[in-house]
Amino acid sequence: MPGLLLRTLRGENAGERPVWLMRQAGRYLPEYRALRTQKGGFLALVYDSEAAAEITLQPIRRFGFDGAILFS
Repeated sequence: MPGLLLRTLRGENAGERPVWLMRQAGRYLPEYRALRTQKGGFLALVYDSEAAAEITLQPIRRFGFDGAILFS
């Protein structure tokens, strides 16, 4: 069964509303701060595709969100 976000995007009644969380809101997470320090700063995270994927997934893992939207 598709997640809440996909059901809502299809126009289905999902029973609850998805939450929009901007990525910047995750910067307080200790795991984000640790990875940023390990990589040497924000730009290093941006140019490392595995690190960029990891920081995108951190809030999803921690809070159980249904998806992430990436901007380039």
